[in-house]
Amino acid sequence: MQTSSDRHEYPAHWEADVVLRDGGTARIRPITVDDAERLVSFYEQVSDESKYYRFFAPYPRLSAKDVHRFTHHDFVDRVGLAATIGGEFIATVRYDRIGANGLPASAPADEAEVAFLVQDAHQGRGVASALLEHIAAVARERGIRRFAAEVLPANTKMIKVFTDAGYTQKRSFEDGVVRLELDLEPTDRSLAVQYAREQRAEARSVQRLLAPGSVAVVGAGRTPGGVGRSVLGNIRDAGFTGRLHAVNRALPDGQKELDGVPAYRSVRDIDGPVDLAVVAVPAEQVPEVVTECGEHGVQGLVVISAGYAESGPEGRERQRALVRHARAYGMRIIGPNAFGIINNSPAVRLNASLAPEPPRPGRIGLFAQSGAIGIALLSRLHRRGGGVTGVTGVSTFVSSGNRADVSGNDVLQYWYDDPDTDVVLMYLESLGNPRKFTRLARRTAAAKPLVVVQSAGSAPQGHAVRATRLPHATVSALLRQAGVIRVNTITELVDTGLLLARQPLPRGPRVAILGNSESLGVLTYDACLSEGLRPAPPLDLTTEAGPEDFRAALSRALADDTCDAVVVTAIPAIGEESAGDAALAEALRSAAERAPSKPVLVVHVELGGLAEALSAATSTAPRARGATPGTTAPDTAPEPGPAAQAPDGTRLIPAYPAAERAVRALAEVVKYARWRREAADPGKVPEYEDIDEKGAARLIDSLLTRGQGLTLGTEETCELLGRYGIQVRRALPAPTPEDAVAAARALGYPVALKATAPHLRHRADLGGVRLDLADEEQLRRAYAELTGLFGTPEELRPVVQGMAPRGVDTVVRAVIDPAAGAVLSFGLAGAASQLLGDMAHRLIPVTDREATSLVRSIRTAPLLFGWRGSAPVDTPALEELLLRVSRLVDDHPEVVAVTLEPVVVATEGLSVLGASVRLAPPPARDDLGPRTLPAY
Repeated sequence: MQTSSDRHEYPAHWEADVVLRDGGTARIRPITVDDAERLVSFYEQVSDESKYYRFFAPYPRLSAKDVHRFTHHDFVDRVGLAATIGGEFIATVRYDRIGANGLPASAPADEAEVAFLVQDAHQGRGVASALLEHIAAVARERGIRRFAAEVLPANTKMIKVFTDAGYTQKRSFEDGVVRLELDLEPTDRSLAVQYAREQRAEARSVQRLLAPGSVAVVGAGRTPGGVGRSVLGNIRDAGFTGRLHAVNRALPDGQKELDGVPAYRSVRDIDGPVDLAVVAVPAEQVPEVVTECGEHGVQGLVVISAGYAESGPEGRERQRALVRHARAYGMRIIGPNAFGIINNSPAVRLNASLAPEPPRPGRIGLFAQSGAIGIALLSRLHRRGGGVTGVTGVSTFVSSGNRADVSGNDVLQYWYDDPDTDVVLMYLESLGNPRKFTRLARRTAAAKPLVVVQSAGSAPQGHAVRATRLPHATVSALLRQAGVIRVNTITELVDTGLLLARQPLPRGPRVAILGNSESLGVLTYDACLSEGLRPAPPLDLTTEAGPEDFRAALSRALADDTCDAVVVTAIPAIGEESAGDAALAEALRSAAERAPSKPVLVVHVELGGLAEALSAATSTAPRARGATPGTTAPDTAPEPGPAAQAPDGTRLIPAYPAAERAVRALAEVVKYARWRREAADPGKVPEYEDIDEKGAARLIDSLLTRGQGLTLGTEETCELLGRYGIQVRRALPAPTPEDAVAAARALGYPVALKATAPHLRHRADLGGVRLDLADEEQLRRAYAELTGLFGTPEELRPVVQGMAPRGVDTVVRAVIDPAAGAVLSFGLAGAASQLLGDMAHRLIPVTDREATSLVRSIRTAPLLFGWRGSAPVDTPALEELLLRVSRLVDDHPEVVAVTLEPVVVATEGLSVLGASVRLAPPPARDDLGPRTLPAY
């Protein structure tokens, strides 16, 4: 695209799709010599006022010299980017490197002038803000550290683009012009601005899909049955409040309706705008439909059609082409191979899915990548009996299918500030961007519960995901750290979601148990112990207990300050009629309403009447006049406010058919409530005066000159760690007995003799270590034993090390994962971590509070705190070590792996006996760069 005289080839990696403020998309790419006609056409559509603001004078048209200048770039000192929709320019930005005198310059000059021009029709969509992020990233890549811009005072929109970006800046006024200087180094504020814009844009893009004013179903068959005709009927029967159109290119002449819906042969024939198109035609016909929709101004697509990446390599390429095609017109896609979307808001009432009957309206947001799982979830939430009874409804539902474009991250952005959603349930078969999902999950979970089932297997064939080297258990632990309620099954997902949707968060793990069955109470008690709760002994009301007995007992339990939650167990009385069930349900509800801050759960056994009575008010629609309890008035508003109350103020109590299910849900909610409390004060990343960050950076730079990936030697490892205050106990090589004796004299007795060969390293159980050698005789004897058992010194690689104080052997690791980011791990050395996988994990950077919780998170943590009469070890020293390792990896992303093993933690202090460090160019961090959609 550029001529041979240009200094750099076309930088394809600068191309990106972005979501704009209004939810539409645009493509950002470098401007090339082939764009001359596009540039002229673009400029002709810009108003005279905007041209004046750009050039500070009337400038009606571009000269040939201008066109040449604005399309010929070297992609180093002169760079131009364009935002395009449908292949045409809607905005441009360029920078020119300048020297201290303000004239054109080359490197090492690190300042550039920057200027924007946005078509008037697209101003206010956030195009300039997105272009600024991308041109700034390009400039940093080319060694430019500052932007300078001159803006007329009347051009307030452009001034606001610069001042709102969050970069460190200087502002001056001279000769009637505002001069702005921006430092391009990302700051906390610039990242916060970027994330806030990302959230608003992506949330808006999903809102446009979920709340359209008009919908066209493309592929609605002429005869009943079929996917398109079914979706059309579902939208119509749900009472969609907007305009609905049917599209079928095979409609006979003269046919104007299909099932009472206006029908057309093409989207182009529809009079008026179409916000959403549901596409249900064979895959080979989809490109033509996308073109029609794009030319008609459709804002988004739900592609039900199959035959894409789930079908193999050919389908995968077809899917990539579909995404590129739709984004070229500024459209977002749910799908392909999607089950559909549902919005129960009374202002929308959209069921653009294959579900013949939408779930009851409510305040649960539901996301499923799999259509089959989506069906199962909707079915469970719709049923009143069987499984978990007493159903709470759904605000919105999204089944993303192959997740080619819109993903769980996008929907999470929407639910974060959706006033109609209080609880989020997600079934994820894959995590396309774990780092971003963790960031979004942490923010969402601080405001509303997020419950996730994540598949442990490989990603489905239709999903494009980046690879992670972390085990599934580690990813799960990191999600929990971000506040995600991580469950294992669909049943647990629904159980936990219903509890969160109906009851307040508990203040602690103390549980009261009461009921009319001693055995059921004992089962509940045992389940609480197994889940780490603190149950009080069950209160047996006996089988003679009536509703008033239950009400009184529940009232007393809720009034007890030593109780945080109550589990009520109930079995049916012989010959009891449904009226008794209703009376018991009313007694429990009346007692619960007097203590609105404590959750109440019911475990019932074959008690359908009580389950129905407890859920009689669980429909999130208010009762119509004359309606009887347990019935639902159609087309009514969803419940307001927190989900622990029904619209009429009735306290909703979830009922479970098994004690284990109720207690497991409660345990997850208790952990989440504790996370919410702790998240309010996350702690801080401490500063240590003895850390030499600049010295470490110089050492790393010099070491990386040797190659792209480098495992440091012992001396280099000790030097780098020492820059961060981490001292490694010296170990001297001992290739001969004489060398071992000399090393012991240098270190001082007692010493340890260790084999460091890979198959024996850190394997004291194999006998490759001899400890507490007090003199030369013992050392020579130990040397002979090791070489006699395991081979020659060349095979053993023995070393001599001074003895460390006795303590608990631990291991500290840090690794930079290309998908999840930097992760710090901790566990006990040996079998505990290697065989049992008893390791705890935190995302880097780690705060002081997180370091404290990390040490206490492993199952074997009691060994550190005086288990069975042993002396407690110095855990504050251990926490400081963890914080120093975290700082090292966070400050220097070139440190891609650190292992300290063993770290012997004594009653006072600790000793790092072994260490390894690996350096490499760090993986690219897309969360620090400009906003982009996943590349296709």
